[in-house]
Amino acid sequence: MTSVNDSSEDLVVGVDSGGSGLRVALAEAASGTVLETVSSREPVRTGPGGISAGHFLEQVLPAVAALRERAGARPVAAAAVGAAGMATLGGELRAELPGALAEAWGVRRLALAADAVTAYAGALGQRPGAVVAGGTGLIALGTDLTSWRRADGWGHLLGDCGSGAWIGRAGLEAAMRAHDGRRGGSAALLDLAEKLFGPAAGLPGVLYPRTDRPAVLASFAPEVGRCAAADPVAAGILARAGAHIAEAAEAACPVEPGALVALTGGLFKMGEPLLAPLRTALGELLPRARTVEPAGDPLAGAVTLASALADGTLRLPEDPSLLRVFGTEAA
Repeated sequence: MTSVNDSSEDLVVGVDSGGSGLRVALAEAASGTVLETVSSREPVRTGPGGISAGHFLEQVLPAVAALRERAGARPVAAAAVGAAGMATLGGELRAELPGALAEAWGVRRLALAADAVTAYAGALGQRPGAVVAGGTGLIALGTDLTSWRRADGWGHLLGDCGSGAWIGRAGLEAAMRAHDGRRGGSAALLDLAEKLFGPAAGLPGVLYPRTDRPAVLASFAPEVGRCAAADPVAAGILARAGAHIAEAAEAACPVEPGALVALTGGLFKMGEPLLAPLRTALGELLPRARTVEPAGDPLAGAVTLASALADGTLRLPEDPSLLRVFGTEAA
């Protein structure tokens, strides 16, 4: 017979909050096995205090209540939230969520993490190494389990080198060079750019006023990938992107032999036109590291953090902006 205080029946909650919406998972605390997930396409709003704790709770509390009801209303031992912008915009979440979730669920332990940390935990678990998360932007995060090392993630004006926005911008620059008759241009990319955006001379007026400029730039990256097999300019752009990505991985990766490197995010769905030069660059810059497939996504990483908190086995290092842990006293 199971005691009412038997923690083997406890649950954990993992949350992944990003620019495209929010996902919540309910899992077994002991095993980390996910019981059910729900998602919302409405991103959590930001306000004067950063990411809105009120809007976050409006979405998460009813979702978890429904999940728990279907799971038998068992206790929640720990929760972990990974959020885009947590490092710089997470002040309100850090101030309000520990108390709010303790009141709502009686949760004893809580981790608030940057989305790069949950991406890391999802890809590599609690092993030393580095994860490169690539999409519209790009960031590399690594740890030797003592401290974190970050590389890039500085946005499309100052960095995100090798990202979708970077590749798209480089492809459009090559298109404009061809339009002008300058060296380094690509007629193939010019043709594709004009099909997508209209006449080349009007491209600045189409692009510069957009508030979602990085996403617009990134929308051209797949066209660069499709041209790469036949167009040396496009292939050269992807070779430079691969070098940039490998440099970010090198900067974030621990120096110990055998450290793991994983690539996660939509950027790498571009396939061999990008992955082939990237593998070459990683082999040159990180010859003692081992590249592995990511085990899971950021939501899986949030569940990993919550499960580790529940049983006291969290090994990933705390950091004021990247990973904050609340309520670690014995339950």
